[in-house]
Amino acid sequence: MEPKTTIGEILNGRNKVVVPSYQRAFAWEIPKENRNRPTQVDIFIQDLEEYLKSNSTSSYYFGHFLFEKKGDFTFNIIDGQQRLTTIVIYLSAIFKRITEIRDWTEDEEFLYQTMIKRRSTIHFETVDYDNLLFKDYVITQDKKDKNGIETESGKRIVAAFDYFNNALKDKNEDYCTRMLKAVTTAVSTTHEVTDESEAIQMFIFQNNRGKKPTNLEIIKAQFMYQVHLYGGDEKEAIIKDIKERFEKIYKSISSIEYKISEDDVLTYTLRVHFNSLWENNAVPRVNEELAKNNGIEFVKEFTKSLAISFEHLTRFFGKDERENFAIHSLITLGGIGIAVPFILKAYRFGLPTTTIAELCQNFEALVLRNRLIGTRADITSRLTEVYNKFTQEDSNIAGIIVRVNFLKSTEFGWWNHWNNTELERAIQGRLDHKVAKFILWKYENELESEGKSGYSASRFNKIENPELEHLAPSTEPLVKPHGYGVYDDEFKNQYLNCLGNYLLLSKSHNCSVSNNHLKDKKETYNHLAQQREIKDFITESGLWDKEAILNRKTKIVKFVMDNF
Repeated sequence: MEPKTTIGEILNGRNKVVVPSYQRAFAWEIPKENRNRPTQVDIFIQDLEEYLKSNSTSSYYFGHFLFEKKGDFTFNIIDGQQRLTTIVIYLSAIFKRITEIRDWTEDEEFLYQTMIKRRSTIHFETVDYDNLLFKDYVITQDKKDKNGIETESGKRIVAAFDYFNNALKDKNEDYCTRMLKAVTTAVSTTHEVTDESEAIQMFIFQNNRGKKPTNLEIIKAQFMYQVHLYGGDEKEAIIKDIKERFEKIYKSISSIEYKISEDDVLTYTLRVHFNSLWENNAVPRVNEELAKNNGIEFVKEFTKSLAISFEHLTRFFGKDERENFAIHSLITLGGIGIAVPFILKAYRFGLPTTTIAELCQNFEALVLRNRLIGTRADITSRLTEVYNKFTQEDSNIAGIIVRVNFLKSTEFGWWNHWNNTELERAIQGRLDHKVAKFILWKYENELESEGKSGYSASRFNKIENPELEHLAPSTEPLVKPHGYGVYDDEFKNQYLNCLGNYLLLSKSHNCSVSNNHLKDKKETYNHLAQQREIKDFITESGLWDKEAILNRKTKIVKFVMDNF
């Protein structure tokens, strides 16, 4: 490829561009409902539209691409795959829209065949585990449904194509032809290498001086470059092993990335690998190991360790979470970083799922306390001893449970930041809404299980779009009497935002009741046990006031103290 070229030349009919499977799959997001944060996909369109409005005589610039040449006309894309994937998706959507308006011209037919598809030849391929979907949904458009999409990256490919189609559906012929020209003639700079180590070195150089990649991506590149330099006779075998393991890692990331970040998994793997909860700075720590005797053995062992962590967390956040309520409950709570290294060890030691669930159940109480109490005391210091002793040779979790229970009950000074006294103090007033929803979900299961033998607890996702309702509205209703007592300073400061006045509702239910009169709200409270229970706390005078809120809060606080 020429150092300065166009998108049309990069994707010309001779070239085949492939995203290798050891690279990241498609990661660009479309805008989400009720979020104002711009995403890469809508910025992509906005920038192109600004270019069209400017009536500029110079070509649009799509940035720099780094390729590794694999054959006469076959290229692995090493840097820029997100942009190039998006360009191909967008071009496919433009061609689709032009087809809806009229037949293609000869020039458009030529462009499509040279850039997108000619007979059975497709000129751009994404990672192999998403490529069939990419071909069927975006290129040939034979697939019309969204069934069977297994990866998050695949879902993003579909979402991006749908988003572009929706953005183009009302655009006229002039807009589409001008946009097609803008994209296909857009200028890019490229660098083509035949030596993989040079490509990796350039990737590290570029991405340490621009928008930083994740720590995991940096470390993958450093590992491969280290092997190219010092791998000796083993070089090819080690490189092959790294690529295969990272292919599995990126598949895992595509499954669990909304549950946990890849760089957090990297950190937790360091903690497991070195048996220390104090490992935090991944890149410097890895560089330190690479400097020891060329670091080749560390590269092999730690790459394997990373792949194992992602494999186990895929199971933890997937199959085991679906099938085990205690695991589901801990994941629902969130903020579980202090527990994950213990969980990863448990999987590595081959402990049964029932034991892992028991570990999760015990950590749930500690994680909840840590989030509610918000002490500045360091919980890592209090767990490091039992973590270090939790080994393959001594994998009994009894010592961990003893330590957790000790932290929940002790009054001893250095340890007492998470005890029952601190917990009871912390749950009196305003709570983080996510934590409050978690508590009320657990409380709901408690109410539903009363008097029912063999009751099976309901999962959090059974509640449709759960939201936290203020039973007495945060803003006093204008129409009086409204049934909520007197909105004096004490009521507003101490009663409105507490567990006694919080209620779980679905999003649609919450929107419908809004600031309604108590009587009108009460008539709709029949979906959950905690909603039906409200009538038991309304005072004899028919009010939801300080007395009612305090009585309900007292009951929920007792539930929390008894169960966490």
